[in-house]
Amino acid sequence: MSEIKVNKISPRTNCGTTTLGDSGDTISIPAGVTITNSGTASGFGSTGEISWDTTVKTGDFTGVSGVGYFVNTAGGAVAVTLPGSPSAGNVIGVSDYNSTAFSNAITINRNSQKINGATNNLTISKANAAIQLVYIDATTGWQTVFTGNTNDILNTALTATGGTITECGDCKIHTFTSPGTFTVTNAASGSCAPNNVVSYIVVAGGGGGGTGDGGGGGGGAGGYREVVSPTTPYTGSPLDGYPSAPNRITVSAQAYPITVGAGGNGAGGVIPNPSAGTNGGVSTFSTISSAGGGAGGNFGGGLPASCGVGKNGGSGGAGTSQSNPSTPIAGGSGNTPPVSPPQGQNGGGGAGNTGGGGGGAGAAGQTAPGPGQGGNGGIGVPTGINPSTCVGTPGPAPGRYFAGGGGGNNESPGAAPTQGTGGSGGGAAGDAPGNSGNAGTVNTGGAGGGMDSNPSHPSAAHNGGSGIVIIRYKFQ
Repeated sequence: MSEIKVNKISPRTNCGTTTLGDSGDTISIPAGVTITNSGTASGFGSTGEISWDTTVKTGDFTGVSGVGYFVNTAGGAVAVTLPGSPSAGNVIGVSDYNSTAFSNAITINRNSQKINGATNNLTISKANAAIQLVYIDATTGWQTVFTGNTNDILNTALTATGGTITECGDCKIHTFTSPGTFTVTNAASGSCAPNNVVSYIVVAGGGGGGTGDGGGGGGGAGGYREVVSPTTPYTGSPLDGYPSAPNRITVSAQAYPITVGAGGNGAGGVIPNPSAGTNGGVSTFSTISSAGGGAGGNFGGGLPASCGVGKNGGSGGAGTSQSNPSTPIAGGSGNTPPVSPPQGQNGGGGAGNTGGGGGGAGAAGQTAPGPGQGGNGGIGVPTGINPSTCVGTPGPAPGRYFAGGGGGNNESPGAAPTQGTGGSGGGAAGDAPGNSGNAGTVNTGGAGGGMDSNPSHPSAAHNGGSGIVIIRYKFQ
């Protein structure tokens, strides 16, 4: 075997080509030898190799074949233009640098070539996504040969924004006391996927209290709906609707508008033409809606007796009455429109110059016992969805009640008349003649109490309390 020892082999002419061996020859590189390439290697049977550029891109740019890019869209969407006039085997890679492609997408501009055989640009809109494309030919253009995401190798947790956020052990709780948006930025995956079924309460606004020259009826509580997901266990109300599939909400990575119903206006004015109260506003989360509480009945002066009937709603408003105890005026129907479990109960009737109690989520309002006693508002329901022991802003204590009915009014100004009590859960008591008004408690769905429209001792309007939406899920 011959041996040649030299330090450098160069072509015969400048910029020429040096050939090692002939076709069919084998060139052997022994063990322990290192070959260092400081130029461009080609023809070694490998295509699609990428070297990653670690200088992060924050604005639009045109890519170069053989290079991968990290793209930061925190400041806004970024467009990556593919190389022009590509050759077979050209390759480029793009990766979401800091998980912001979900909110600000990365657009792969095809630059007149096809992508996966289509004449459309490609969009990366999933956080932590990466993609590799190889140019094949004019028919297919750039072909995606790899797409990846950390979600593909991890059991990721549910993450979301919106409302006031507190933590309770492994759970996060989003509380909405006014309209807003619950935005899921990342849905849970793998063995954590059951956590996408969230717990919630959706409570509508309470109805306004009624009035009359007999005692005014209490308003009905806002509709109350709840699901306790098995992945976020806590002591819920008797109205937990989890076993029913239509009541479950399985969230995905998207925005969910939240509506929080306002409390209804209480009746006002004096006879002969007192103004009627109004129902509370609807609250919503995804497919779940809770109806506003019904207003208390409004009767007196020249109004027909039919005006004294309580209004239908999440819980029914109570009826009111004039002096004849033998002709009570009915309360409104709760659970209107009907859902299962029922979102509220019926209002009580008015009788004997006194108003009945408005319905609550947990019990019907009391029909007025008769002269001298207004009907009590129906009780609400307790839930421990956001206990005060959790981290963050103080939440309601375990067992806090929501959606109590308003108490009825007894209009008699003498002999210390007894007003109906408000139901636990923000329901207001009926108002004594001439008082300033008893409104339902804000963000409970509690109803306003009944009032009096006698011109010699009128009481002020009793508005219902606004609703609330609370969402709870496991995040770790």
